[in-house]
Amino acid sequence: MAQVKVALACSVCGTRNYTVSTNQAHTERLELKKFCKQCGKKTIHRETR
Repeated sequence: MAQVKVALACSVCGTRNYTVSTNQAHTERLELKKFCKQCGKKTIHRETR
């Protein structure tokens, strides 16, 4: 399968802080707990399209 780059946005402030490569065949959106520079704490980051 091909790898695709997707952006991860903070669920609190909405800034796009990270880019990751994922498998193209996944159906649900990726959710990771990452550090947000704007909020200053660890928050849930969701995949944007």
